Amino acid sequence: MFLLPLSSLLLSFVLLFALRRLAVSIHLVDIPNHCKKHEGEVPVIGGVAIYFSVLVSSLLFADVDHTQWVYFLCGAILVAVGVIDDKFDISVRVRMLIQVITSLVIIFSVDISLVCLGNIVGEGHVDIDGWVSYFVTVIAIVGAINAFNMVDGIDGLLGGLASVTFTALGLMFFLQGNATLAMICLMYIAALVPYVLLNLGIPFGQRYKIFMGDAGSMLLGFTVVWLLILASQPSHEDVINPVTALWFIALPLMDMATIMVRRVRKGQSPFKPDREHLHHICQRIGLSSRMTLVFICSLASFFAAIGVFGELYAISETMMFMAFLVLFAVYFSVISHIFRITTKVRAMLGKSPLSEEIA
Repeated sequence: MFLLPLSSLLLSFVLLFALRRLAVSIHLVDIPNHCKKHEGEVPVIGGVAIYFSVLVSSLLFADVDHTQWVYFLCGAILVAVGVIDDKFDISVRVRMLIQVITSLVIIFSVDISLVCLGNIVGEGHVDIDGWVSYFVTVIAIVGAINAFNMVDGIDGLLGGLASVTFTALGLMFFLQGNATLAMICLMYIAALVPYVLLNLGIPFGQRYKIFMGDAGSMLLGFTVVWLLILASQPSHEDVINPVTALWFIALPLMDMATIMVRRVRKGQSPFKPDREHLHHICQRIGLSSRMTLVFICSLASFFAAIGVFGELYAISETMMFMAFLVLFAVYFSVISHIFRITTKVRAMLGKSPLSEEIA
């Protein structure tokens, strides 16, 4: 079975170098602008390499069932759209429409949908069915795709956060005896390792830098929510409680919700690019890019660990849900007032105030 992650690791490494040249030749590169502060034109083929490394490894060394075939088909659609978006910058409406269509394809092809939200209010399981179930599932899938797309802002962050979620999910699948889905998580972690290293300039420096691109962020978001639905619904694996899924993707989810609320309050589109995400804020209060990466991934790991702890010790779903709501309220409040807080702290330390403040 370890041929699967090993194959994914090696194929990802090879494809990243092979596709890098192709990307440069067809100008599939990320160009710096007011929101993107990197240097030079960087190939955006990380997502394509990761997708094909997992796909080829699965075809060579695993028995791919109907559900996985549909997943790979939907993944191919999102990767293709992501590549087109990276190349030609298609509109948000078109991307969202394709994400909705892809969600409906996997929902109706393999009967994957959110039919149970768990005992989140203490009055028994909250069940949903029919078109309401399909609507909620589409919102969840599109939301997760865009949550992971929005956090892809500094080197290593998207790969790091996705790895945290895959690790937590893989552990729960393994403990519940589902080796197949645990191995899929491990394959993605293995495929992400070469990407994260090259994205960080390790060991070949900035010359061989690679970006994930929208193809990769949409693929990872879709894969994560697909696995979370399989894991949390009684009609499938029933490996985790539905509320635990929130803890496994807590940071991307909270960051997306917070930033979209703030944009709407300003009268802007919730999808308008800006530099007010958590990773931007960390850098603006003085953390380096690497320190920001370590801080955010450590925080995400802590939240995922709470989810795992809640499962292993059978903590009440209601308590876990209420705790998550409190966490989100605290997160939203802190992010909304972060520069006032840091200004006071810097004043106490005798340092000059920060020049920038989030409105």
